[in-house]
This record gives sequence, C-alpha cells and structure tokens, in this order.
Amino acid sequence: MKKLLIAAYFLAGTAAFAQADSQPVDPMKDKDLMTWYHKDFAATNVYGVNTDNAYKYLESKGLKAKPVVVGVLDSGVEVDHPGLMKNMWRNPNEIPNNGKDDDNNGYVDDVHGWNFMGGKNGDIDVDNMEVTRVVKKYKDVFEGANSTVNKANQAKMPNEFEMYMKSKELFTKKSLEAKQGYETYSRIQQMIPSMIALLNGQPLTTEAVAAIKPTTQEQAMAASVLGQLVNDPSVKGKAPAEVQKFLEAQMKEALDYYGPQATKQYNLDYDPRAEIVGDNYDDYTERFYGNNNYEGPDAQHGTHVAGIIAGMPHGAEVQYGVGYKTARIMTVRTVPNGDERDKDVANSIRYAVDNGAKILNMSFGKPVSPGKNIVWEAFKYAQDKGVLLVKAAGNENENIEENIYYPTNFQDVTDPAPFINNMIVVGASTNNNEFLRASFSNYNQKMVNVFAPGDKIYSTVPDGKYEYLQGTSMAAPVVAGAASVLLAYMPNLTPAQIIEALVKTSNKSSVNAMISSNTNNSFNLISQAGGVIDVLKAAEYAYTNFYKPMPAAKNAAPKKTVKKVKK
Repeated sequence: MKKLLIAAYFLAGTAAFAQADSQPVDPMKDKDLMTWYHKDFAATNVYGVNTDNAYKYLESKGLKAKPVVVGVLDSGVEVDHPGLMKNMWRNPNEIPNNGKDDDNNGYVDDVHGWNFMGGKNGDIDVDNMEVTRVVKKYKDVFEGANSTVNKANQAKMPNEFEMYMKSKELFTKKSLEAKQGYETYSRIQQMIPSMIALLNGQPLTTEAVAAIKPTTQEQAMAASVLGQLVNDPSVKGKAPAEVQKFLEAQMKEALDYYGPQATKQYNLDYDPRAEIVGDNYDDYTERFYGNNNYEGPDAQHGTHVAGIIAGMPHGAEVQYGVGYKTARIMTVRTVPNGDERDKDVANSIRYAVDNGAKILNMSFGKPVSPGKNIVWEAFKYAQDKGVLLVKAAGNENENIEENIYYPTNFQDVTDPAPFINNMIVVGASTNNNEFLRASFSNYNQKMVNVFAPGDKIYSTVPDGKYEYLQGTSMAAPVVAGAASVLLAYMPNLTPAQIIEALVKTSNKSSVNAMISSNTNNSFNLISQAGGVIDVLKAAEYAYTNFYKPMPAAKNAAPKKTVKKVKK
C-alpha cells in the first residue's frame, strides 16, 4: 500500500505495506540520496549502514565470499530486471519450461522460486484483508439469529471470539475509511477540469488562488484544493497544464489505493482464492499448489525489496544492494494487494528453507492471524534448519507490544523473550538525525531488535525502472542484505550470532523518537539495539567473537588402478 502525497490534504493516509514517495527522480541531482543508506555514520553523521567499509574489512582478513541464497517472501520479483538478473537464484536441478518437476520437490519449473498465490486460472492480485476474512467466517457463529447459540459459541471459542471482535472493530473502521476515500478522490478527479478553469490561465500562485471567487459549492471545494496545493513546491508557480497533469497523476494514485480497498479488500462477498488457486484453503497441511509465475500481477514491492538486498549497478544506474556481492535472490510470491494468508506464509517459509535459502526476508504483516500456529511451526522449522528470518516491524506508528503485528516471534506479549532465536525484527530509520525514527515505523524495546534505513530508499521496480519507496518493508531487506554479507564471508555463523552482532554494534542514538506516549521518548528505548545497524561494526564483532576458519579440504586420495580381468 502507498501513502499518497495528496492524501494529506483531505484524509489521514494509512500504510501497512510500503509507502511511495512520488517526487520525481533526477539521477544526477539525487545521486547522493540514491545511496545514502550505505553511508558511514562515523564519517558523515548520516545513519547509513557502512556497507562499503564492511566489505573492505572482511576482504582485508583474506576472507572470500560464498554467496548466500536469500528468500524474498513478497509480492513477486521481476527476475529479468537488469539490476537483479545477475544475482537471481537459479535452481540447479530444474530444467526451465519443460513442464516437469525435474528435482522432484513437488513444484514444476521452479527455476527462480515459486508463487503460492497462483494456479491454472491465473494469479491473485487483490485479496481480502485478514479482518474481512475473519468477520465473514465468524459473523454467523457469534452474531447469528439465535442469541442463545451465539452465547454458547462465544463461551466455547473464547480465542476466536476475541479475534472476531478485534477484526470487526478494524473492519468497520477501515471499510468506512476506504469508502470515504474512494468517494472523495473520485469527486476530486471529476472536479479537475473546473479546478484548472478557476486559475483563468494563470500559474498556480497564492495570488491566483486568492483571486478566485467561488459561486458554487463545487467551486468552493476546488478553490480549497488549490489553496492547499499552492503550498506544494512540486507545483507552486506551475502553469495550469502542469498542475492538471500533477492532479490527474495524484488522483489516479489515490483511486488505485482506495479503489481495491472499497471494492475488494473490505468486501465480505469478495474471495478470489478458490477460483484462481484452486486449493482447499482450510487444509493447512496442503503444500503443493500454485505456479511458477514469480512476478505476478504487481511486483513493485517485491522487486524493490530484492534490489535493496542484492541490486547490481549497471550502465548509468548507481543503485546497489547491501548484499550485492553476497546475496542471490530466491523469489517466493506470498503477499497480494491485501493481506497475506497464513497458509501461504507457512508454505513459503518451508519452500525457501527446503530449497537452500539461508535468510528469509518478510516485509509484511497484519493485526490478526487465524493460522498463527501453522506459521509458528514454520518458524521452528526454519530455526531447526539454521535459517535467519528478517521481519519488518510494520508501518502503523504503533507500539507492537500493545498492538500485535503478525507474524510475531512472541507467542504471548507477556513473554520476556521470543520463543525462537532466529528472527530479527526491524524498524525504519531516516537520514534526518533530528527525526531518526521514520514517522510511520512501529517500535518496542523488547519486540523490535534494530532499526535500519527505511525512508527514501531508491531501488529496483518492474519494467527495468527504479523508484524511491519508504516503509519498514524497505528497512527489513537492508538487514537481510547485511546478514548476507556476514554469512557469506563467515559461513559458520548461526542466526542467533548474526542477530547478536547486528544488535550489539548498532550506532546508538538518544534523540527524541517522536512517539505519542507520555513516557520517555528517547530513540534508544524503542528497540533492543537502541540504534541503527552498522555492517562494518557487526562484521568486526562477528569476526572477533564467532568466526571459525573452515577446515582445509583434504587432498583427494589417489585413484586406484583397476586391472581388467580376462574372461
């Protein structure tokens, strides 16, 4: 999901997935901004992650990188993007496009990964929010026509009832917001021609807006929009034609955001699963479904995440991922335009682990999780296989101990520690030291491990392009890329050791974290680390405390001479 620039003028925008910065990109002017998240804090006073010096340090020790497979559990990845294709994982045991399961892993032609949201009839684009699915499933169970039966069910299923009531509250609020947003922006879109006419051929200036004398309610609303818009440096002083182009682009973005919510995500009658995927969704033991359409209908989010981990410079493009020398991207399509389903999350984790991924990036989340137990089992499976899980903290500007963001590594928020030791949860930081916590980022000293750059992050998007996006969705792959650097040069590291190295060496900060509570707002109290990761320091820590040289390979035994026996 995207935060809309124009939305601030009318509605409070929300962001649960990624947030898009719609400012135009000038490759020369913005070159420094494009790579800010790699900077060395000690040298620049910018909280980057010190990527380049980490590589120099590890190579100065005579270490050689053995590339690590990083599973990107996301919306899909454009596998032939020029900034990614050299670092895409390729299944060594699968012959492309022969319609056969050559490696007998249950997935046909899974050359670069798998798609758990597709089938013979296509691919899911928009899906419900989880609260919609919960309300639909339990509405008649807990609030049916028979009050006696309702009360009996509520007493018999207290956990489900609690989840239902939480989902109902969120569904009611969010569905109303979606409908209002869709109606508002549809109306503004229709007003654009009359809005431009009010400028009377003059550039958009404070004086031109002040000269408008509305005679109808619609003109008054149009004048109000222009009055807000004139404060935007992107269009202030621009000719009417440029203002119209800007407004049309903003309204398209707004309707693309609110339209799916109003018509599908919060629609109790909408469910694309059975027709498209064709699985028995209620059967959590079912694992072999989907297709190999890695990109899916909208791979913007997943492609951007992949680039942050392992993007490669090419031509005039200077963008590179934190693990551009060390990571190979396996794409596992898990997240629709809507909320991920627990069954798909669990199966995506198992697929990635079984096919060689050592790090999984999970830039997604939701407020309720009916199948959390099956996801937790997959977490344990990954832990048993020595696989690191990197999880985005979420974009609701909330304390996640008070507002749980699933999937979580705490089975109960009152637990003093996670039930697994292989997950690192990541909040988003900015390149502004005064406002270091990104305003949207979730936080908690116990349940968020570290912060990493997640604001104004320039990376790959479909059609071979690049964009700035922001969100904890962008911060998590920074950490996944950093983990790939440590693991590629020091293959003996365990997930717990990688997490320890990143947490204990973060560059701490005591600036105001800008949270709404009346408690201490110091940045160093909103995560376990109290700061932003530094890959160089983490590499030094891991090398000093955990690194063990791999034993030298023994010389191969001489071949025996086999004498032929005469018959």
